[in-house]
Amino acid sequence: MSEATSQKIPVTVLTGYLGAGKTTLLNRILSENHGKKYAVIVNEFGEIGIDNDLIIGADEEVFEMNNGCICCTVRGDLVRIMDGLMKRKGKFDAIIVETTGLADPAPVAQTFFVDEDVQKNARLDAVVTVADAKWLSDRLKDAPEAKNQIAFADVIVLNKTDLVTKGELAEVEARIRAINPYAKLHRTERCSVALADVLDRGAFDLDRILDIEPDFLEADDHDHDHDHHHHGHDHHHHDHGHGLKHYHDEDMQSLSLKTDKPLDPNMFMPWLQNLVQVEGGKILRSKGILAFHDDDDRYVFQGVHMMLEGNHQRKWKDGEPRESRLVFIGRELPEEAIRKGFESCIVS
Repeated sequence: MSEATSQKIPVTVLTGYLGAGKTTLLNRILSENHGKKYAVIVNEFGEIGIDNDLIIGADEEVFEMNNGCICCTVRGDLVRIMDGLMKRKGKFDAIIVETTGLADPAPVAQTFFVDEDVQKNARLDAVVTVADAKWLSDRLKDAPEAKNQIAFADVIVLNKTDLVTKGELAEVEARIRAINPYAKLHRTERCSVALADVLDRGAFDLDRILDIEPDFLEADDHDHDHDHHHHGHDHHHHDHGHGLKHYHDEDMQSLSLKTDKPLDPNMFMPWLQNLVQVEGGKILRSKGILAFHDDDDRYVFQGVHMMLEGNHQRKWKDGEPRESRLVFIGRELPEEAIRKGFESCIVS
């Protein structure tokens, strides 16, 4: 948790189910005239279908694109590739790691927490999930990976929206929100999304996410005392009068905590570390912006399962409310215990 975050190269992990449009998005990043140097790490070059005309010189693992981007394939080990990239002259503006369509993004994201050299030079900026508006609902039923990819995301590119009706779109968005209310959602056709919306998101900048925290989640939490499992009738659809069916995802939960009182860092950090050690298998993602007692700097952290990374980000601005906000996304979260534990870290 040493060096200033800003000096580290931002890494975007790009995930999404087969055929959702990751390749389209990658090709846009690689061929657009953005004046940036990106390194793109993919699993197998053959699968990517990158136009050979774009490729200048290629050795076995590293390809150079004609707009200054380079690509490499992960035959061996992501850590080794990262080390190689860090040694190349004229470092990159950003690194993009593409995962295979069937993969759980967790192990890829974890690389940026585990390896010391990698962590010194790079930071996980965001997990971007490309989802297919037409087929996502089916995938969520039959493919646990698809659900993990949604739960894991900081940014969701909901692609192929031109292939569904308005009603189907609202329904698929409700499914996404039930799994992950905190990701920034972009509706796209042919993945045409501004690169700034998916790259260099300013680490895991919760400001952008929590400002749009959907209120209807709150409403839904309180209206049936957590006993909806025991109803005989179909409890999936609650219409709250805004035309959006609200989905409960049986399998995935999100929990958001907030306080405007300062936290005691000597209580909070050990509590958080212990929580992810004990419950990390159930917690896919955790992140937060923290206001510590007697500390003028905002502290930000993010976690993948048991691994946490965090540091002081910047000074609290004048007039900015000094609030601590945390988010946990996972399965079978011990919500009560997490709330109580968090409350015990507040300086009274």
